[in-house]
Amino acid sequence: MSARRRTAWLAGPLAAAALWMLVLPAPAQTAASPAPAGGVDPAQPTQPTMPTVPVAGASGVAPASSLVNFQIGGGNERQNFSTAIQIVFVMTLLALAPSLVMLMTSFTRIVIVLAFVRTALGVPSAPANQLLIGIALILTFFIMSPVADRVYNESIVPYQAGQIDSSTAMERGRQPIKKFMLSHVRATELDFFIGLSKSGPVTPEDVPFASVVPAFVLSELRTAFQMGFLIFIPFMVIDFLVGSVLMAMGMMMMPPTMVSMPLKLLLFVLVDGWMLVVKSLLQSFGL
Repeated sequence: MSARRRTAWLAGPLAAAALWMLVLPAPAQTAASPAPAGGVDPAQPTQPTMPTVPVAGASGVAPASSLVNFQIGGGNERQNFSTAIQIVFVMTLLALAPSLVMLMTSFTRIVIVLAFVRTALGVPSAPANQLLIGIALILTFFIMSPVADRVYNESIVPYQAGQIDSSTAMERGRQPIKKFMLSHVRATELDFFIGLSKSGPVTPEDVPFASVVPAFVLSELRTAFQMGFLIFIPFMVIDFLVGSVLMAMGMMMMPPTMVSMPLKLLLFVLVDGWMLVVKSLLQSFGL
């Protein structure tokens, strides 16, 4: 290694050491002092010690200043539990909303009658299921709008204003729906379920809600099938006539549906069939 390289190699460490000596303060010169009684020199560094923890005395009770109090919940456990129960109840209602719409409204009768119309026409895929469900929902909202208005004004508005509690709001909101179902339920089905519930003779206002709902569903099914039978009659006549004509003409190999379906569609359009069906459904609910 050449002299120039050795000089460059040593210049870096020497310069760093000189800078460190300039920056580091010199230790203070103090006079020697006698060692304390405990034998510890204050000039010598002391080892760090762990903090002491209060220990209970002879009586087994720690000083009051060392006690720590823990409080969880802030004293509102009952209110928090009630709020949780209400949230669970609302979530359950949202999950059961489709079933409630189908069982306690006019939806059941409407969707069954529309399905019968489609089957009687001989076109099982037109209109589509989604379209039939949409028509049934729109007609259901139209029929049930007065009942929904009563539920909102008599139950939801006072509850939001803080005038009634949740149980009273539920009872008030149930009365308009119960009245609607009682106005369209048959006495035979209602008496059957009242007898099963062993409620005894009761007035219409005191009929258990659990007995009204199944009686209403059975009544709606019966009414819907009756209307569906009446819808089938004219289309059955067309099928019978077409089959008889084809048999008389000796065209036994030709399917009757190929001739009867266009005739049924033509008849349904000429008499404005959809308007007649919807009008009959609305009139069956007293509108």
